[in-house]
Amino acid sequence: MIFQKWLYKNANRLMALSGLMIVLGYVGKYGFKNDWAWNISMLLASILGGVPIAIHAYQALRYKQISIDLLVTIAVLGAIFIGEYEESAIVTFLFTFGSYLEKRTLEKTRSSIKTLTQMAPATALFADGKEVTIDEVNVGNQLLVRTGSQVPVDGVIYEGTGLVNEASITGEAREIRKSAGDKVFAGSFLANGSIYVIAEKIGEDTIFGKIIELVEQAQDMKSSAEKFIDRFAKFYTPAVLLLAIVVWLWSQNLALAITILVLGCPGALVIGAPVSNVAGIGNGAKNGVLIKGGEVIHTFSRVDTLLFDKTGTLTKGTTQVVEVKTFGEVSENLLTKIATVEGQSNHPLAHAIVKFIARDERVEMGQTDVIKGQGIIADEILIGNEKLLTEREILLTESQKSLLKVMQEKGSSTVLVAQAGQLKIIYGIADEIRPGVKEALTQLRRKGMQKTIMLTGDNEASAKAVASQLGIDEVHANLLPEDKAKIVEKLKKLGHKLAFVGDGINDSPSIALADIGIAMGSGTDVAIETSDIVLMKSSFDELVDAYTLAKSTVRNMTQNIALAIAVVIFLLTGLILGGTGLVPSFVNMGTGMFVHEASILVVILNGMRLISYKAKS
Repeated sequence: MIFQKWLYKNANRLMALSGLMIVLGYVGKYGFKNDWAWNISMLLASILGGVPIAIHAYQALRYKQISIDLLVTIAVLGAIFIGEYEESAIVTFLFTFGSYLEKRTLEKTRSSIKTLTQMAPATALFADGKEVTIDEVNVGNQLLVRTGSQVPVDGVIYEGTGLVNEASITGEAREIRKSAGDKVFAGSFLANGSIYVIAEKIGEDTIFGKIIELVEQAQDMKSSAEKFIDRFAKFYTPAVLLLAIVVWLWSQNLALAITILVLGCPGALVIGAPVSNVAGIGNGAKNGVLIKGGEVIHTFSRVDTLLFDKTGTLTKGTTQVVEVKTFGEVSENLLTKIATVEGQSNHPLAHAIVKFIARDERVEMGQTDVIKGQGIIADEILIGNEKLLTEREILLTESQKSLLKVMQEKGSSTVLVAQAGQLKIIYGIADEIRPGVKEALTQLRRKGMQKTIMLTGDNEASAKAVASQLGIDEVHANLLPEDKAKIVEKLKKLGHKLAFVGDGINDSPSIALADIGIAMGSGTDVAIETSDIVLMKSSFDELVDAYTLAKSTVRNMTQNIALAIAVVIFLLTGLILGGTGLVPSFVNMGTGMFVHEASILVVILNGMRLISYKAKS
């Protein structure tokens, strides 16, 4: 164990010594015509480079794995046995040098994720200015954040004003002015000002902590292509060993057998897919798109149908009352009761009504029943859609129906209020469509998306009004969460590859059921945890980037796999035809290892292109 640790610690020095011995060998042979110096130098180079490889092979064998290191070790021992010291030295040096370069370039590939981890807050200031480690902070503590400092927790500002850069959360380096009552997030920076914050979430529970956790987990979640290659390599590597033995027994040509061992190494094939996935996931994390694993990338690249929730997804969810129709006398007491009931709801429409009524007074209400997909019944008051009223035999007159239809056709969501069996108020509530949605949907169609569908619990007229503005192909309105899930199931059975984009708890069943669930980062924790992809800026530009990145990553992975297979075929063909005289006999242990290591570096460099990849609009 001590020797093994020493080998790992000094691996680079051993590699350099191996290279130096090879140089001295060539100097001895061609400079001084000294065969003894040539043989000794090459043998020492083989031992210096070969021992670490043999140790790796032994460790893998202990776990019953026939690794690439074992193929190389056998090949090197065979070359030494038949006196081919030059080839054994060249093979061991190229293999260890290739591993060194592979390690360095893979570290670069994971740099985005490493940078994220290093950005996690480590210290905080209590409100009295005392500095503590982040582990000493508890929920409810009052903290001070000064100019140029990192916000250490997720929390709410209770005093002060400042410009906050949330690039670590959203990927967008834009400074946002925040003051008392606004939320701030761990990992963001206070560019200007001074704020006091009450801690709500700390460490791994913060959004930044979850981002790091999700990205780290995503690195280890393999795509179906990676899983196939892993299974393939388990059988392929022993098969190469068996083939070399058969060739040796049949031809009695040990040099040919050990050359086959080197040529058959599947290094580029094994590493080609993971390096593409890690680089693609790292690129997404850097730009505010969290992709939860290689399989998600593979599946998302094949999605042909996008489904959307409306409120909070296609629209901002910052609703406001734009029209009110009253019928008969509306008492102040009724308005107070409406504000009390709606004040207990998190629904955007309820928020708009509470804001519109604008009163702090609340009254004690009796039993409150939430009727799924319809609204709320509290005492003698009904607040919800037309169905809520008609199912309780509160029928609208023709003129009321006409008014309701006109408001909905304008694109407003409508909330009806009835008291004592009579319709009293209709609120018309409008929501602003997110900027850039129409342009993003156009780009997605250009990039291969075949169909867009809106699934909403809102009324049909409002849904169609929004869909017509955005050019959405199909609309399903007045849906309960289970209705949305049924439509998702039906489309999947018809053979569509689906992605569902939503933001709320009511979207979680559809997000979980779709082939790919996509959550807006400003949505609920449940939607974010259920989803496969999280758009941290809640922007449709991110959706286009994510789709383009997924397709590019899969294309990159395919290129790497094709290159790795082509290299093996090229070398084996060269070896076979070289023996017939049809082509020059250029394939041997040394050139085979050189081409293999070069192919590994090429697939890594090809994968690294994804780190700086930017989607073209």
